[in-house]
Amino acid sequence: MLKKIDHLGIAVKSIDEARTYYEQVLGVACEKTEVVESQKVKTAFFSVGETHIELLEPTSPESPIAKFLENKGPGIHHIAYETDDIDAQLEKARKEGCRLIHETPIEGAGGKKVAFLHPKSSGGVLTEFCSKK
Repeated sequence: MLKKIDHLGIAVKSIDEARTYYEQVLGVACEKTEVVESQKVKTAFFSVGETHIELLEPTSPESPIAKFLENKGPGIHHIAYETDDIDAQLEKARKEGCRLIHETPIEGAGGKKVAFLHPKSSGGVLTEFCSKK
């Protein structure tokens, strides 16, 4: 069962440049940055109420974020939904005919378990399920 929107992932070319907008214009502080080696990405998190903004900067030209930036430019990359049971969410999506990018959860930022649904199965929006370990 989905609990809430956990975060919005936003692809950026440079976290250092992008964070100025979030900190100075929006007035939200960067809570943490982290490199997620499995996704070849550096992340920065900002809280807005119970929802987070996750800036995503590629650390390699082979990163999915680098490819996204090349094709679409900076902007919203994905919506992440928090769930208590990521395996059950994936199974439900699979049974409903969704194309899964991850058949089983992988480690994401903040030590969470994450898995993505292909945007062709979710109305053009890359969808992430995430849960605490």
